[in-house]
Amino acid sequence: MTTGQTVRLPSVDRILGDAACLELIAQYGRVQTLACARAVLAELRTAMLAGAGFGECGEEGASIAAIVAQAGERLQAQSRSHLRAVFNLTGTVLHTNLGRALLPDAAVQAVVEALQWPMNLEFDLETGKRGDRDDLVEELLRELTGAEAATIVNNNAAAVLLMLNTLAQGREVIVSRGELVEIGGAFRIPDVMTRAGAVLREVGSTNRTHLADYEHGISEHTALLMKVHCSNYAITGFTKSVELDTLVPLAAQRAIPTAVDLGSGTLVDLAQYGLPHETTVRETIEAGADLVTFSGDKLLGGPQCGVIVGRADLIAKIKRNPLKRALRVGKLTLAALEPVLQLYRAPDLLAERLTTLRLLTRPAAGMREQAGELLPRLQLALGAAYVVTAEAMKSQIGSGALPVDQLPSFGLAIRSAPGSRLSNPLGVLEQRLRALPRPVIGRIGQDALWLDLRCLEAAHETAFIAQLAELTA
Repeated sequence: MTTGQTVRLPSVDRILGDAACLELIAQYGRVQTLACARAVLAELRTAMLAGAGFGECGEEGASIAAIVAQAGERLQAQSRSHLRAVFNLTGTVLHTNLGRALLPDAAVQAVVEALQWPMNLEFDLETGKRGDRDDLVEELLRELTGAEAATIVNNNAAAVLLMLNTLAQGREVIVSRGELVEIGGAFRIPDVMTRAGAVLREVGSTNRTHLADYEHGISEHTALLMKVHCSNYAITGFTKSVELDTLVPLAAQRAIPTAVDLGSGTLVDLAQYGLPHETTVRETIEAGADLVTFSGDKLLGGPQCGVIVGRADLIAKIKRNPLKRALRVGKLTLAALEPVLQLYRAPDLLAERLTTLRLLTRPAAGMREQAGELLPRLQLALGAAYVVTAEAMKSQIGSGALPVDQLPSFGLAIRSAPGSRLSNPLGVLEQRLRALPRPVIGRIGQDALWLDLRCLEAAHETAFIAQLAELTA
């Protein structure tokens, strides 16, 4: 700064009276806009006192237009939602970190309506008296599962917690040692049991459990025989487990309820759609389970929730537990769940209308054609530093469903061009893809960045292609 010259900053009043700033006030409010303008002024003042030249601060310190522009950038950044839509090109359809199941259109519209209007959540329209929110979906769940009754909580872990706390607090629950699963985030079945107040009684060994193990484990302290579906791993080789229809007669003989934690849980036989078979909730009920718990946002294809179905007397006891109120779901979950369940009444249309099933059953040939169309556009955007090829891939269902089975898929593989001098080129590119307006999430492995196209439907291609040009900048 030249000695003897005075650099002045415009007053806050002048800034707030600027036409462009008035537009910011109309959009973001006066309080936020004023705070951002003052922050920009404070930074400019500090820079000038530190000796910043006129080239940095302008001949009059800083123009009002420049200050308003900086304030506008700050307002936009701090108002941006932290929860953002992304393109899931990981190859995992039910990706826990990306929100699991996508809701079908019918569920989306139902949630929008529930957001905008009061709803009969706990109001019986026939009697004019208080109702039970479970009644909104219980009849559908009974129809689709064959169970006597049902109740809904906020996820499957909550369903297991509530069931155990209600029926086995201070008593023993017998579980095969080979079924003591750990799900994402180091969340383990034994830990849930401890929090529920139940006492875990392990029987059998890691790889082999016999009916006699259950029989010898039963005592006067036994409250439940419980089976846990090993949905996120598989034990192979010298193995033995007790099937539910074998365990049920023993439980009935001893007058002990049998509970099954199905984890993901499906309402239809996936084999009819060309997918691997997964035990359905109805099959589990028909095999004699007294209670079954499962998730709503995995194979079922609905919102996050936990469902408990089974004997009416046990469900009634569970619903009387004070924990039920703490774990209950709100109107948005129920608004989304009901139309999803309604779709299962038309199984011939399910693969088309249920988003999760539609993605799982996409033919590889269609994805191969899609990859061919996208390849030259992506290669042009990335330039000579990378080589893009269309290749066959393997997708997975995800969220602990059918961990061994993979789905034939197709997509784009990106590798560093020979002779490239970039440091960690794939890591750099992955970061650039995540920085796009709608982040693109792929996966790195075997010296390539893989973009599996299973979850990129035709309706979203235009938006995907439109932002590729930003990779060139």
